[in-house]
Amino acid sequence: MRVAVAMSGGVDSSVAAALMVEQGHEVVGLTMKLRDTTAEERAGRSASCCSPDDLMDARTVCDTLGVAHYVIDYRDAFRAAVIEPFARTYLAGLTPNPCVACNDHVKFAPLLERARALGADLLVTGHYARVEPDPAGGFALCKGADQAKDQSYFLFGLDQSALAQVRFPLGEMSKDAVRDHARRLGLSTWDKHDSEDICFVPDGDYARVVEQVAGPAHAPAPGAIVHQDGRALGTHGGVHRFTVGQRKGLGVATGERLFVLSVDGDARRVTVGPRAALSASGLRASRWRWVSGRPEAGPVHGQVRIRYRHAGVGATVLVDGAQARVVFDTPQAAIAPGQAVVLYAGDRVWGGGFIDGALCEASPDRAEAGRGRG
Repeated sequence: MRVAVAMSGGVDSSVAAALMVEQGHEVVGLTMKLRDTTAEERAGRSASCCSPDDLMDARTVCDTLGVAHYVIDYRDAFRAAVIEPFARTYLAGLTPNPCVACNDHVKFAPLLERARALGADLLVTGHYARVEPDPAGGFALCKGADQAKDQSYFLFGLDQSALAQVRFPLGEMSKDAVRDHARRLGLSTWDKHDSEDICFVPDGDYARVVEQVAGPAHAPAPGAIVHQDGRALGTHGGVHRFTVGQRKGLGVATGERLFVLSVDGDARRVTVGPRAALSASGLRASRWRWVSGRPEAGPVHGQVRIRYRHAGVGATVLVDGAQARVVFDTPQAAIAPGQAVVLYAGDRVWGGGFIDGALCEASPDRAEAGRGRG
């Protein structure tokens, strides 16, 4: 079988390609050029995934494995679909999730199209997730076996047509096993550092990137920082510098431990208060999608994650079209509008959407829910 492997230049995609070669498949490596080298990278002060230098690492691995390698220039598409919406979302007072946007709009659809053009039967990536047959028909998206590296949260937007054509060979492996495999094969990326940063923000300075992308015509405007009790506490240089749950860098001193409770982009107002005020009984979400493509009737119960590193909490979910109401079994803190909320039934990704806001009242929906699958 001919397979195309998305090659980022890291150890995970390197081993994914190697496993396909070992299984006897005809392998083609595909690397997307998503951005130009940053000033920090040129100066050697930082490095992150998807850097232009990673292109050479991917090519070196393909040479070692004896497979063809192609580079696809998607810089314009990446900027339009990921970087610019990232800036607009922060300026609106929300907290974006660019990795979900990248998977939804840049990586999978274009790579699947290119893979088909090259005559490949499947697209393989180095994600820590699994695709399994759905007993009801079609395919199920499931967590990776290595819970510390599981990336299924970022992939809930994959539909059935995509799941039918993608495979994640690292889904059953641990990170240590992946590195051991790469070392045994003599792959140059075996000890390459894992980046935890957003690829186009390698130094972690989100605010600077937002300001650069916005430009002078849409420069962030200052606004007020207010306490939840109505007191004016100070001013800020732009709502893009704040996210719900943030404690550090507020720029106000009151003797209290204060956290960001809400960010109003239109009014340019940041509201702060005590940690207890972050607690919410649930959330509202939109742009909801079911992985199976089959909407569930009535409320369902499972585990939800409200951000990537969230441990998950039992919740009742009621979906009406693309709108969802999520009620937690136990209150959760720091519900950040703009982030993804993903629903699981055990290890299986059931569906997900994007957070619009928190619910602070009790809900009768939980009592109506069935036992669900979670």
